[in-house]
Amino acid sequence: MKPANTMLSALGTTIFTTMSALAVRHGAINLGQGFPDTEGPADVVRAAADALLDGRNQYPPLTGLPELRQAVAAANSRFWGIEVDPTTGVVVTSGATEALAACLMALLDPGDEIVLIEPLYDTYLPVVRLVGAVPKLVRLQPPGWDLPRAELAAAFGPRTKALMLNSPMNPTGKVFSADELAFLAGLLAQHDAYAICDEVYEHLVFAPARHIPLMTLPGMAERCLRIGSAGKTFSLTGWKVGYVSGPPALTAVVAKAHQNLTFTTAPNLQRAVALGLAKDDGYFAALADGLAQKRDRLSAGLRAVGFEVLPTDGSYFVIADYSAFGFDGDDVAFCRYITEHAGVAAIPVSAFYEGDAPRTWIRFAFCKQDSVLDEACARLGRFLRRPHKVRGAA
Repeated sequence: MKPANTMLSALGTTIFTTMSALAVRHGAINLGQGFPDTEGPADVVRAAADALLDGRNQYPPLTGLPELRQAVAAANSRFWGIEVDPTTGVVVTSGATEALAACLMALLDPGDEIVLIEPLYDTYLPVVRLVGAVPKLVRLQPPGWDLPRAELAAAFGPRTKALMLNSPMNPTGKVFSADELAFLAGLLAQHDAYAICDEVYEHLVFAPARHIPLMTLPGMAERCLRIGSAGKTFSLTGWKVGYVSGPPALTAVVAKAHQNLTFTTAPNLQRAVALGLAKDDGYFAALADGLAQKRDRLSAGLRAVGFEVLPTDGSYFVIADYSAFGFDGDDVAFCRYITEHAGVAAIPVSAFYEGDAPRTWIRFAFCKQDSVLDEACARLGRFLRRPHKVRGAA
């Protein structure tokens, strides 16, 4: 038999699937995958349920229902001062992951180079390689995650077509500053390149940090495709509703990629998300405030156990260093170890790098009920405060 696609065949099971399955097997609390354990807003869920019964369940328009495209455009203007045409500047996708694939397909030809910043979401590199493009990786280092400007400048060159920018950033929780964004904008202008802006955590930013879309900087509106996620904004990750905003010259090509990936997205979910995006400011403020409290709760609990916990300004995640426990295995082994023995699952940060990576950092998700976070810390405390159980494990 002839082999299947070489690149896809070589991909292993994702670490998220592996750790979630391990958590189920051992009855562990899953602080690995980033999904909330409570439902989203009741009025948004009810709108989706009601919309199933309104007789409009056939194919919606390719680029999305007019009411959702209008809602996305209005949200861009309301929150960020970004003006996009709802008819030609918005494409609704089946989740942000599809949006990422459609944007990469729309911009990159085989042989084009794209600059990516590690640590990075694990979907980026496979899709870049599927379209035949060449990734140029630039690495941030813990604990500060500072932007390495000389390395970034060196990564751009004559073949650079685009930059992938994730802010707020998964897994680090970094929110890029105005000064950092200005530096990146300068590189994009200098090299006539585009930016794919993964901003799915745009509303999950914790004061005093402030999210600034790259698209708002001078000269960037025509160079940026901005990706948002209803799953993250409304704690409804299973709905898989995303949206791309940008200049019509680019979104028209994104729409062609989307046509050949999924074509469209469930119309009842689109109508419900349109309602959600029009919710008052109080909803969005409460979302961020509630998650900031959970971040603080989990961080304090982990520090009490003995972890070094890094600050996080946005997203669902905190990163912790387990060096103090004297464990002699790497981060993958440590995550397996605490899942199997302490009953708490996390994700090794090395999974967000290609090749050699930092090996004593793990990622915990705090988008869970307070009682779940407390129990996870209690389990870790009961187990990890017994040093003899940690030393010599691998």
